[in-house]
Amino acid sequence: MPELPPDLLGTLRGAGRVVALTGSGISAESGVPTFREAQTGLWERFDPLELATPEAFARDPRLVWDWYEWRRGLVERAEPNPGHLALAQLERRLPAFTLITQNVDGLHQKAGSEYVTELHGNILRSRCSLEATVVEDYAPGEAPPPCPNCGAPLRPDVVWFGEALPTEVSRVASEAAGACDLFLSVGTSSLVYPAAALPFEALENGARLVEINPNETPLTPYATHVVRGEAGKILPALVGAAFV
Repeated sequence: MPELPPDLLGTLRGAGRVVALTGSGISAESGVPTFREAQTGLWERFDPLELATPEAFARDPRLVWDWYEWRRGLVERAEPNPGHLALAQLERRLPAFTLITQNVDGLHQKAGSEYVTELHGNILRSRCSLEATVVEDYAPGEAPPPCPNCGAPLRPDVVWFGEALPTEVSRVASEAAGACDLFLSVGTSSLVYPAAALPFEALENGARLVEINPNETPLTPYATHVVRGEAGKILPALVGAAFV
């Protein structure tokens, strides 16, 4: 069992409002390749920055769609790990819990988390490139398929480089971070903004900050507690010890 700071258990038990921010580390433990790792096989000659922008989609929509279809296949085969399951348990145990994720794989929902704020969208969804509405039913065959409502090409429902986060998503995440008394940063590099700013919003409100990560990050010096290790090992131990 991982060694946990004793006062962290008491902090978690007594917390009124908890926010957890998850990054690619927790998904990597389920076998989901990170953004850079998704450049293998037929795709290794492409720079992901050339495939994940509005300009790339406008230039070659089929290329971008096919890359995301390949990545969707990888995500669909992945299963939640114990870290995902532990966060779903926290949602049920705590009086107020907000889960914010930078991941686009839907594994938190698959693990049983009901209220997930997806900062960067969800790769398993598609939306109209013109109307921005999510489209669930469309005719397969064309790449990309046309929107059944207006005929514009569909695109993955993710936030590309150069695009702003959805306004409502940003508001929910920022308000939750600013109102919590305990913030968990889980498996995130703390390099990608605006997500990387959320722990500091919590700190400004007097929250305690816990970093769960195998590696040091720019957030480490500011954390109240630093627990080194994989989320799939740390989180189940933390939840189990705090709520036995």
